[in-house]
Amino acid sequence: MLRYPSISRAYTRSRYGQLHYRMAGPDASPLTPVVLLHQNPSSSFEYEALIDALASDRRVFAFDTPGYGMSDAPPSPPGMAGYSAAFSDALDALENDGILSGAIDIYGFHTGTLLCSELAIGRPDRVRRVALTGVPMFAPEDCAAKLEEAINYPAPDEQGESTFALLRNMWAYVVTSRDPAVPLPQAVLNFADKARVLERFTWAYQGVWAWDFSRLALVTQPTFLLQPAEDLLDVSRAAAALIPDCSVMEMLDLDRDIFDVAPERIARELCAFFDRP
Repeated sequence: MLRYPSISRAYTRSRYGQLHYRMAGPDASPLTPVVLLHQNPSSSFEYEALIDALASDRRVFAFDTPGYGMSDAPPSPPGMAGYSAAFSDALDALENDGILSGAIDIYGFHTGTLLCSELAIGRPDRVRRVALTGVPMFAPEDCAAKLEEAINYPAPDEQGESTFALLRNMWAYVVTSRDPAVPLPQAVLNFADKARVLERFTWAYQGVWAWDFSRLALVTQPTFLLQPAEDLLDVSRAAAALIPDCSVMEMLDLDRDIFDVAPERIARELCAFFDRP
């Protein structure tokens, strides 16, 4: 049985092959469609409750990053620019197919904030407004250390030791340490979504930690930081200050698992920003 019957799934095209997406909402809505870009190593699955909430009055598309979820993978880690170029391809393909044309609003979470920023920089002809949550703008020395760790992360081996260690750590973070409001079955599904692509687990992280955060200053669209009290709170505030036209709203009563515990609230705040005159 479908959890959200309103959501359909389909594929479009990008330079790396087939790009999977989830879609919902009325075809004839006069409101600007919204495109959602997810965190690593999840997929658009993490947005299902948010998609359902946003799609009450507008069309919503949530892409799987190439190599994650059900999207085909690039031949090697492409960096944020490469991932963004694939999303740009997908927008053009959807427009050519008569599915999604004209201006869009975009929202990204964690890794998705950088993907949104690159897409906004590269496609000002399509991206109208940008919303972000959790910009991972750590100090340069911290990014350099994280990049080295991501590049040198142990590959799966015959004994499975590195894989089992990764899965144990992931289970502890996603399931054991989850927000108490998230039911165990949902947490298990979240774990399975993140564990789907073990051999490419760090590819998007390599793009995150190699990214030049000064590029945030090139995002010229109206931007909105919707920020809970997570460990990225302070660095997200600093990142927002680099964006020329960025308003900030903090949700300090929320911490983690925000799409499971507060999807309607997040949708309401995003729509209020997207629908400003």
